[in-house]
Amino acid sequence: MSFNLDDANVGGQIKVGTGIFPAIGEGVTRVNGSAGIEGPVVIGNPTTFPIPFGTLNVGPLTNSDNLIPPLIPGLACFPISNPYSLAVSGPAAVLGNLDSSQTINAGLHVYAQGHVFSNCGGHVLAAKKDFDIKHPSKEGWRLRYVAPEAPSADVYYRGRVTNKTEIVLPLYWKDLVDWTTITVNLTPIGAHQNVIVKRIDEEKVYLQAHGGMPINCFFHIFAERQDCERNIAEYEGESPADYPGDNSEYLQSGG
Repeated sequence: MSFNLDDANVGGQIKVGTGIFPAIGEGVTRVNGSAGIEGPVVIGNPTTFPIPFGTLNVGPLTNSDNLIPPLIPGLACFPISNPYSLAVSGPAAVLGNLDSSQTINAGLHVYAQGHVFSNCGGHVLAAKKDFDIKHPSKEGWRLRYVAPEAPSADVYYRGRVTNKTEIVLPLYWKDLVDWTTITVNLTPIGAHQNVIVKRIDEEKVYLQAHGGMPINCFFHIFAERQDCERNIAEYEGESPADYPGDNSEYLQSGG
C-alpha cells in the first residue's frame, strides 16, 4: 500500500522501517521533528547509484524546481545549478575511514587525489598519513605508503649535480621557505670527491670539490616553510584543543 501526497507537514516523528532508533527516542521520549530511516536511502538523482553504496547515497541535484539564483555573494564562480551534492554548515565528523576517488578540499588549499598536499591552512591531524593504490607492477597486489613525519613543516628538493658547482633552488623557495633553515646532504658518485657545501643563499647552494675535481653527486635538500606558524611539536594538554599555537591552521581529527 502506498500514499501519494502533494505536501505533508509532520510535527512529531517519522520512522521508516521496523528498527528502534535510540538516538531519536521512542514513545514519550521521542524527539519531535526527528526521523529514523533504516535505509538504504537515495537523495538527488535517482539513477546515480545502480546499487546501494551506503546507508545514505547522495547524488547530484536534478530537481527542475531548483531555485538557487545565478549570483550569490561568494558563489559567483559556480554555475546556476547547485555546485554540491552534499553541503554541511557547521562541524562534521566521520567516525571511520574516509575514501575519495576525486579531490578533497579542506580549509583553503588541501588537495587529495591519491596523495595529500597541504598548506598551513589545512593540516590534517591523524594517527598517520598514507595512501593506498593498485600495485604498479604486481597483478592482484596493492601498495600502501606511509608519509614521513617530522616536528617541523619541512619541504625537500632532490636531484643530481654533474660537472657543476651550484645547485639552483626552485624559484618559489625564496618565498616558501626560511632559507636559513636549509640543510644539504650530498652523496658522491663514482669516486670520493670531498664535496662540501661552500655557502648557501636564497637562490643557490654553492659546492666545492677537492682540487677542483669535477662534481658528480646526488643531493637532498630540506628547508622549513616560512608561510605558516612554526609547529610546536610537544605541548602540555589532553587534546588538540590545548595546543598553545594557532589552532586555526589545523583541521583536527581525533584527540
